[in-house]
Amino acid sequence: MIAQKNLITLFLFLIIFTSSATLFGNSIEPKSLNLHKEQILSHFRFYWQEKFSEPNATSMEIVSPVPKYNTTSKFGSIRAIDIALTIGPNVSSKVVGRAQGVYVSASETEIDLLMIENIVFYEGRYNGSSITTMGRNPIFSKVVRELDVVGGSGHFRFAKGYAELRTISSDPKTLDTAVQYDVYVYHY
Repeated sequence: MIAQKNLITLFLFLIIFTSSATLFGNSIEPKSLNLHKEQILSHFRFYWQEKFSEPNATSMEIVSPVPKYNTTSKFGSIRAIDIALTIGPNVSSKVVGRAQGVYVSASETEIDLLMIENIVFYEGRYNGSSITTMGRNPIFSKVVRELDVVGGSGHFRFAKGYAELRTISSDPKTLDTAVQYDVYVYHY
């Protein structure tokens, strides 16, 4: 009796699932989304200029570290970011966009961040478009760190690729930091 009920439930689920799939998702022509064009591989280099110090801080803590994990890693803290992206390593260099998103201190023992950010372009051909990155960033690592390009908007719809991060400078007193980003992205 139980096996028969399970079969009936499975049968009804399959009927509902397959019929609702046609209601919610239909095939479309790739050409309607400009996906008939050949993919382009682009490289962007810019500098992420985070300022912790006031005035004009570019990130703020929105969730405090978890108290029971009283560690130097600030485990559990979450910061919202709106960080200038410049064409040169100096904070006074021309701003071409912003990195907007959040990062989370995701390790109890190290300063490893889970970063989710939109790289929003304010200049030139890609003005108004964005590249979305996500990944683990062990900020004190001596090797080049990588974030995944997981999508984008505007010119970067269906984008994929990766970003290499290198810390250029960091002030131990103010924590202000400059990071070189080399972003390699396939897009249409």
